Amino acid sequence: MRGMSDTDLACGRFGHADAVTDRILRHALDGHAIGFDDALHLIHLPHAQLPALLAVAGRVRTLRKGAVVTYSPKVFLPVTNLCRDRCSYCTFRKDPDDAAAWTMLPEEVRASSSRARTLGCIEALMCLGDKPERAFRSYRRTLAVLGHETTVDYVGRCCEIALDEGLLPHTNAGLLTREEMRALKPVNVSLGLMLENVSPRLRGRGAVHQHAPDKDPELRLRMIREAGELQIPFTTGLLLGIGETLAERVASLAAIGVLHATYGHIQEIIIQNFRAKPRTRMAAAAEPESEDIARTIAVARLMLPDMNLQAPPNLSPYDHRLFLGAGINDWGGISPLTRDFVNPEAPWPHIAALAETCRTEGFSLSARFPIYADYLPRPGFLDDRLRDRVTAVQADARRMPC
Repeated sequence: MRGMSDTDLACGRFGHADAVTDRILRHALDGHAIGFDDALHLIHLPHAQLPALLAVAGRVRTLRKGAVVTYSPKVFLPVTNLCRDRCSYCTFRKDPDDAAAWTMLPEEVRASSSRARTLGCIEALMCLGDKPERAFRSYRRTLAVLGHETTVDYVGRCCEIALDEGLLPHTNAGLLTREEMRALKPVNVSLGLMLENVSPRLRGRGAVHQHAPDKDPELRLRMIREAGELQIPFTTGLLLGIGETLAERVASLAAIGVLHATYGHIQEIIIQNFRAKPRTRMAAAAEPESEDIARTIAVARLMLPDMNLQAPPNLSPYDHRLFLGAGINDWGGISPLTRDFVNPEAPWPHIAALAETCRTEGFSLSARFPIYADYLPRPGFLDDRLRDRVTAVQADARRMPC
């Protein structure tokens, strides 16, 4: 989608924009975050006015975040795909008797971490299902054999292994208690949990999260708030196309914004699109259109102009230029070694090709850590026991390809 020219933006000309849209976009270009009602107006703009919205969002991104777009070189470590939740769109989760069920052993974590570091990876993404020990007796026995009572305890051990191999762990283990996050902070530079959406409707009968108790938005908001109280750099985001309305997307962004304004701990927001998968309840559901994703990215940028905004590049391989224009400044984790186990049908882009796309759009592509640089000097946001590890990885990363 073609945006506005620099001259048009500089002169405040927004094409087909109506008077209300014109006022909102001028307000954003003047350096102000837009409020809820203005965001609600923008996210419902007709097609003819989208070029102006995207152009302003792109300008605000460049003014606030510069011309560098980042990504995290990572290894994806699916510690276990057992999960007590049953979301309507997920193929990652398995029951213990499924042929594709797994729990990684410590030696597998070590081997993958070691190999990843030689390939230039920095992040060890620990990804797993929600509280499988509460649902499966056989998994509790597996944990016992591994010498642990809970999944969180075992994840902590996996993080220690990754640290020993020179990687920096980032864990997304689903819903965690304050005590569990406190236990994981000394072995993680950041944690994550997708909010997905604040709408309680999505937990209703027949909705996508009916059989997923850990997807209760109040519980997820509470975890994000408690992470802020614990000064944990945090990644969260929206999942688009799961039955939410446009207004509920704005409400979800606003809820994240309130938590960040209070605690300052949200280091990035992911705007992720649902992908339909065979053998799920949503196998025939329509996926979000590119324009729909882009308008949400743009509204997120104008609501939270200083936020790091990410769009997973493997889920929309033909829309990289569109999303850059809409206001993202990060591509998230990309692995040279492991696939995206949550979306195995979607391969990672080649870094060289992605860098060239960024270059042609006026940006440079740069590797980053799973803890954003802004958080390193902030007291309390990096456990003291990890500071030497981060320093060592920084020194090592300068000598290795990314």
